[in-house]
Amino acid sequence: MMQLEIDPAAKADIEKFETQLARYLAGELDEDVFRVFRLNNGIYGQRQGGHHQMVRVKIPYGAMTPEQLDACAHIADTYSRGWGHITTRQNIQFHFVDLEIVPQVMREMASVGLTSREACGDTVRNIQGCHLAGACPFEALDITPWAEAAYRHFLRHAYAQRLPRKFKINFSGCATDCGQAMFNDVGVIGVNQPRPDGTVEAGFRIFIAGGLGANPHPAQALEEFTAREDLLPTLEACLRVFDHYGNRDNKLRARMKWLVDTMGIDELRARIQKERKFLLASTTWRGGIPDLVLEHGDAPAGVSTSVTPTPMGQGVPVMVRRSGGIGRWDDANVVRGAAKGTVSAYAYAPLGDITSDQFRALASIQRELGASVRVTNRQNLVFRDLTEEQLPVLYERLEAIGMAEPGAELARDVVACPGADTCNLAVTQSRGLAAEIGRQLEEAGLADVGGVRVNISGCTNSCGQHHIADIGFSGAERRAHGKPAPGYTMLLGGRVGNAEIEFGQRATRLPAKAAATATVRVVQRFTDERGAGETFTQWLDRSGGAGAVGTTLKDLDVFPTPDENPDFYVDYGETGPYVAEVGESECAT
Repeated sequence: MMQLEIDPAAKADIEKFETQLARYLAGELDEDVFRVFRLNNGIYGQRQGGHHQMVRVKIPYGAMTPEQLDACAHIADTYSRGWGHITTRQNIQFHFVDLEIVPQVMREMASVGLTSREACGDTVRNIQGCHLAGACPFEALDITPWAEAAYRHFLRHAYAQRLPRKFKINFSGCATDCGQAMFNDVGVIGVNQPRPDGTVEAGFRIFIAGGLGANPHPAQALEEFTAREDLLPTLEACLRVFDHYGNRDNKLRARMKWLVDTMGIDELRARIQKERKFLLASTTWRGGIPDLVLEHGDAPAGVSTSVTPTPMGQGVPVMVRRSGGIGRWDDANVVRGAAKGTVSAYAYAPLGDITSDQFRALASIQRELGASVRVTNRQNLVFRDLTEEQLPVLYERLEAIGMAEPGAELARDVVACPGADTCNLAVTQSRGLAAEIGRQLEEAGLADVGGVRVNISGCTNSCGQHHIADIGFSGAERRAHGKPAPGYTMLLGGRVGNAEIEFGQRATRLPAKAAATATVRVVQRFTDERGAGETFTQWLDRSGGAGAVGTTLKDLDVFPTPDENPDFYVDYGETGPYVAEVGESECAT
């Protein structure tokens, strides 16, 4: 594994962590103080307690090098459970890492340019970006260098450390919004604005104060158009206003979305614009086009005149027309349309899990093909900068490691948070339900259905982003026949795209062991009833909405007695009776 010279700032972070860890282990540092320090360094406690830790590695806008993939393999084998997990925010997590060896893990990450700094805690979290940026046929500009510039600007930034609550920034290169800008504290979407002379100016439309969680809020536009030279000052102005006015007394109402409720969107906009106006006086002002953008350029990929662009975004009906391995994979997982003649292709990672052997193989494939690789917010990977001639080779290599299934944007691509496997807040085993939904969809012949996204969270906090899925599940404790049992609330009709967002509406409640059957029923009905080109949302509206479809599932909301079927009182992957164990929150998402 090739290593880089560790950045001095990263080296200082690691040395400080070692010092404070030693103080904590010696009983010289209070638990609460060390917890905040630990979280700001991306080290998160697990529900197993003791010194078991989750290490969250930031992957800005999802971009990874072969050396970084190799490092993930080594970390997984040496310090964790032999595999890593891609999150919905383009991080990679390693679980069951002993607290005492965290500094060594941090060194190995830093040796390949990775960090866990500010991956957790009340900080500016990982900067997300569309995984096809620079290769998307519809983008207004390539947001890659802009996301990198924002990442560098806010990493270790004085205002990014002790915020009222976490702060999330997402980038999308066009209104299709594959980067999911519409439910974040700040969402940035590339747009074109017409000039008086008939030409167009590329810039941004910035959305603010969005969020999921138990009380989802849609992001709202800050202004009609933000010029490229004003982007970084605008992002910092948003952060400063949040720092000044965010609720520091009540964590449950501390996110930026609550400022819309307390001061109104017009006042929030005015304060951000005022902050930006006077930011020139600050030493942190970074106006103008960042050097990194000037160096690398942000011109859009464009569309080839000889290739029909692959449709993108939620609700787009991906059609698997061919039989056989590579044909099915090509139909579902390959994206075409860049003017520079390249194509992109997904590697499917069920539940976002990647073994150490798969990490190494992915690194080898990336080197062999000279491709770029990004992890996606649906917990897969995408190989970019490919040629048509390389696709058979890529398919063969992915098939050999079990990652060539036509998965991305098909019904089998179920997204789930870690759930009660490791998270303190989860009340259900969301990963187990995701696996069961996938199994039943395969059994029913529905796994290849396109245009249906299924997302699962093990609690109401929406780490699995259940609010914005076509079919979403939120874990909940149920009681039946005097006993606790795992259950879910089913939502239908969530979506994000076209610079718009709709949160799913409640359809019904279900026992955990009936949720997969309910999913199969809904997907089957959608498949049977949809018209040509009809999206899930359009079908749902025509069918009377979430409530009406939910009434057809009411027969599934029944718990047999524990004697009739004890399985309903045991969660997926568990061996004993269900117990909803909720620990202290450490700001999991």
